[in-house]
Amino acid sequence: MSITQDIRPVSYLKSRSADILKQVNETHRPIIITQNGEPKAVLQDTESYENMRNTIGLLKLLAMGEEDIRKGHTLEQDQVFQNIEKLLNIK
Repeated sequence: MSITQDIRPVSYLKSRSADILKQVNETHRPIIITQNGEPKAVLQDTESYENMRNTIGLLKLLAMGEEDIRKGHTLEQDQVFQNIEKLLNIK
C-alpha cells in the first residue's frame, strides 16, 4: 500500500468522483486531494471518519484524566462508590 496511489488532483475528483467514492469505501484508505500540486483536502469514508472521531474523543478523555492525576484531583475508590450510592440513594 503506497500513499502515492491515494493522491489525486482536484480535476480527477471532478471527473471521477464516483470511482473515488467507490475506492474510498472499499479500501477504507483516505485520498488526498491536491490543487496546484499542493495537498488541500482529505476524502475519507464515513465509517473510518466516525472511528477516528471516537478515537480522538477517547484520547481527549485520557488526557484529561492524566491531567487530573498530575494535579492530584483524585479520589479513593471507596469514596467514589460512596458518592455514587449517595447520588442513587442506595443504603
